Amino acid sequence: MNVRRRHISAVALTAAAALGFGTLTACSSDAAAGDTGKFDVVASFYPMAFLAERIGGEHVHVTSLTQPGQEPHDLEISARQTAQLEESDAALYLKGLQPSVDEAIGQSPIATKIDAAGLTTLEEHGTEAGHGEEHGDEHGEEHGDEHAHEDEHGHDHDHEGGDPHIWLDPVKYAEVAEGVGKAFQKADPDHAADYRKNTAALVKDLKALDEKFRTGLANRETDVFVTTHAAFGYLAERYGLTEEAISGLDPDTEPSGARVKELQEIAKEDGVTTVFYETLVSDRTAKTLAGDTGLKTDVLDPVEGITDHSRGEDYFQVMEANLTALRTALGAR
Repeated sequence: MNVRRRHISAVALTAAAALGFGTLTACSSDAAAGDTGKFDVVASFYPMAFLAERIGGEHVHVTSLTQPGQEPHDLEISARQTAQLEESDAALYLKGLQPSVDEAIGQSPIATKIDAAGLTTLEEHGTEAGHGEEHGDEHGEEHGDEHAHEDEHGHDHDHEGGDPHIWLDPVKYAEVAEGVGKAFQKADPDHAADYRKNTAALVKDLKALDEKFRTGLANRETDVFVTTHAAFGYLAERYGLTEEAISGLDPDTEPSGARVKELQEIAKEDGVTTVFYETLVSDRTAKTLAGDTGLKTDVLDPVEGITDHSRGEDYFQVMEANLTALRTALGAR
């Protein structure tokens, strides 16, 4: 479909030249391979690529800017990837998660730019989510200054537009899927009927996943779970849980000593059994906290990428593994 692939644009040539002849050859090869009549989509990271593949089906060629095993927050766009954007039909990304992607797509002349953050409502989450206000009141008198410290630093340099981890709430992810489906139908009207059908099937699967979480977490002993970083705010809010994160929305943020002490006390008071860590970030902090408090550790995967260490081969399998881990940690019956 992408007629621009019959030649390499000046921008692509310039970017390739910056990397040397070997990269120019690779870019040329990529361009030729991509000229197959398909709708060419560049996705920013796995949750966006998954949507594009499920909705686009056989009519799309999807390339992810974030490689498997790479922490998406840390991505820096290369010259080759900039050229790749130049030669694509559409970009699907989530504004506020990857600044270098936001900048590259903003400057790109690509015809169809789909911002997933604009297809649903973003909310503010920090170190606490779900029943955070109630939980904050419960501990507020004793730890008020510490909460203020965390809030100040949790939102200061993280995601100004709100928490971007919308894909971890199946309901919000379904809203995004519907918006992506409409964007594909508009940009590639020849295959609109298939995009519409594929979107409906995906939304149905996401609604079924939502029901599994609702029923699976209905009878539990505690609402509180502890994670390394605050990726699960939407999930917690959807199912009436309270996420207590060691760090804020940024997984690389080191917690303060006051925050660690506070989490130790919360774990004791709320019957927390497990400290969750994730596959793409070091488990050192989680294991240190768990060791100091006599808790277990387990994986709660934010599904930012699928690797050999993931508990499943796609979004749905990993999310169901997350449900199993949460049921065990929360004492669900």
